[in-house]
Amino acid sequence: MELEEEEPSLEVEVEEMDKENSKDTPMKEISTRFPGAVRKKAYAFDGLGSYCTKEWDLAEGRGREFCWYHVELPKGNQKPALSAQYLIDVFCPPLKLQDILSLVSNGPFCGHVDGALVFRVNSPGTTSSDFTLRIAARLTENSLITVSLGRVPRLGFSPMGQSLLSEIPSVESPSFARAEKEGGAIVIREHVLEFLLTMNHSEEADNPVPRTLSNLVIHVLDTHVDHIQDIVTKLEIELDRVELELDKGGFALKKHMLDDRRFPKMHLNLQRLLQVIAYGEQVFPRVKEKCSTKSWFAGVDIVALEELIGRLRRLKENVGFIANRVTAIQAGLDSWQAEQINKKLYYLSFLSLVFLPLSVITGVFGMNVGGVPWSGQDDPVIKNGFRNVMFLAVGLLLLLLLCFTFPSIYARISTWRKQKALRSSWSVSRSFLKKTLRGGSLERGGYTRI
Repeated sequence: MELEEEEPSLEVEVEEMDKENSKDTPMKEISTRFPGAVRKKAYAFDGLGSYCTKEWDLAEGRGREFCWYHVELPKGNQKPALSAQYLIDVFCPPLKLQDILSLVSNGPFCGHVDGALVFRVNSPGTTSSDFTLRIAARLTENSLITVSLGRVPRLGFSPMGQSLLSEIPSVESPSFARAEKEGGAIVIREHVLEFLLTMNHSEEADNPVPRTLSNLVIHVLDTHVDHIQDIVTKLEIELDRVELELDKGGFALKKHMLDDRRFPKMHLNLQRLLQVIAYGEQVFPRVKEKCSTKSWFAGVDIVALEELIGRLRRLKENVGFIANRVTAIQAGLDSWQAEQINKKLYYLSFLSLVFLPLSVITGVFGMNVGGVPWSGQDDPVIKNGFRNVMFLAVGLLLLLLLCFTFPSIYARISTWRKQKALRSSWSVSRSFLKKTLRGGSLERGGYTRI
């Protein structure tokens, strides 16, 4: 059973796979001020492995039964206040404004609000970005309310006996419009198969129906971590493809990547993912600590929470490795760009060498002094002007050469003076040592006291 089927999603491959695994029934919805603004689902679980959809009344279960209410906020550039209005529209009553704000606010949080355990991992940033992930939950003994930004893959469940992974599939041809069964075999689309390959643990793609509320909490947090893992895997695949293109590509491709700022953007997205993972590292241990005091929270699920925390830490290391790869590729592109600039400067320097003699000749014969050769200025009064200008130019040239060579000359003089002082000190020490040895040999028969 999947949380969304009524409207198309941005992740087409996930929805196609969910259509194969789900048979959802339409829900009864109450009238709201923002009809169709959010997607919401309500489920009732009997605690024995079965569930069904229910009305959106935010009622809690009884005994072993428990309920799950999920809201998907739309992705877009809406303001945070508008998201809060959406939640007020679907949750009030019975929830209060304090409960709504604890679910929709940004940043990590875990604590008790109005008697219920509330935790959230809401990363700030534009809600239209694929790297802005938000998940919040309000947990009581017999109900769970969750809020997510956009659609979270694999958040639903597979009906009993209907598993995509337990069948022998065949990949459909382009002429098929959707997956269907033909001759007893499941026909799946190619992009669904690619999606399964990107999953961290595809053997759990068909989620079992939770039997306790603690199982449901673990399932929600696990799908959140899986979502982050899917994004990281797609980034790795894209990075491998770009590296292959760079190895095969030439000048135009590298220039296009530099102009498009592809790797700085990728690095920024990785930093956003690191922020999301850091929020999870802050919240998940606190959730484990608070849930361990609940009598209805199973000990097996506490261990599962610990495993999720370990997955987050390993995922953080993996994102760090990818960031280092992106930095290395960007450094290689920068060095390539610097090399191209140096080549252009070399060509310009060569052209300047071609025109430098011409500029010298024109400068010499264009001087407004007497005595310029081959100009007919043989007057004895002014014939020394050109000679004086040449003397002045040679003097300036020598001065410039002295300024350039002065540091090396000074370094040589300093080194010579240090070596001379070292030789003199060594000669004094050697003479003193000889005198000491002679005196000691006379007194103690050639031995020196230590």
